[in-house]
Amino acid sequence: MSTTMKFKRRDRVEIASNEEGFVGSYYEAMVVTELLREEYIVQYITLLKDNMSEPLREVVFAAEVRPNPPDISVTGFKLYDLVDAFDNDGWWVRKITGKVGNKYFVYFECSSKDEFAYDFERLRVHQDWVNGNWVLHENPLNRVSG
Repeated sequence: MSTTMKFKRRDRVEIASNEEGFVGSYYEAMVVTELLREEYIVQYITLLKDNMSEPLREVVFAAEVRPNPPDISVTGFKLYDLVDAFDNDGWWVRKITGKVGNKYFVYFECSSKDEFAYDFERLRVHQDWVNGNWVLHENPLNRVSG
């Protein structure tokens, strides 16, 4: 999750959660300001303060910040594809385990061990932020040989 990027005021970013039960999730935010010690103040797009009065702001370490991933247009997903599912106000890395109609079933392998159905619109292609670059996660089971 390390980054060599510097972000500036008003940049749209995603913040990795390190809280128990939320590890592996990312939340959309906007940079409010950069602090001197490799930290940023961010304001979340989807998370609110406890009293629900306004967007949550907090100080986060630079290592927890990444740019928003680029949009990758797809028409569907295959079994075992790694995707990001939008749930509980954030993006969660999950694996496709089935499809019925327009609903994709995804498995929460690392946390609750549950399987949930999501509309296609709530899923995106999973990408990893590695050494300052976006990298597609390739599923070896879906590799085409020839």
